[in-house]
Amino acid sequence: MVKHVLYSYLFSRLLMYLCSAMGIIKLNDIKVYAYHGCLIEEGQIGSEYRVDLLVRANLAEAAITDKLADTVDYVHLNKIVKEEMAIRSKLLETVCRRILDRAFAEIESLTEATVEVSKINPPIGGDVASVSVALSKSR
Repeated sequence: MVKHVLYSYLFSRLLMYLCSAMGIIKLNDIKVYAYHGCLIEEGQIGSEYRVDLLVRANLAEAAITDKLADTVDYVHLNKIVKEEMAIRSKLLETVCRRILDRAFAEIESLTEATVEVSKINPPIGGDVASVSVALSKSR
């Protein structure tokens, strides 16, 4: 009887942990060369970009099992970013939306994500280090 009560207690504690261990995975400063922009020259010459991606998901099971299959694979996230950055767009907002839409379509465990795309040394007629656009999405 005592064993049964102890197991029930431990099981209930484990369930509480699994349900509440939301975590964050961040990919910081992904460097990409791409051809985004409204100017014809931007499509021909291209420029450097920096991408930051933050995703939220329940990481409790991965914390217990230590298995890649139980977490959000940041290699997969990096692949999504690089492939979507390779598709030319006029606006950074469009690139951000594509990255978020694809991440949510391919990774079911995501609950929330924010992506920020920064164009380094944008051609805007001034001494500006970068210009950034950030978008968020949740389910």
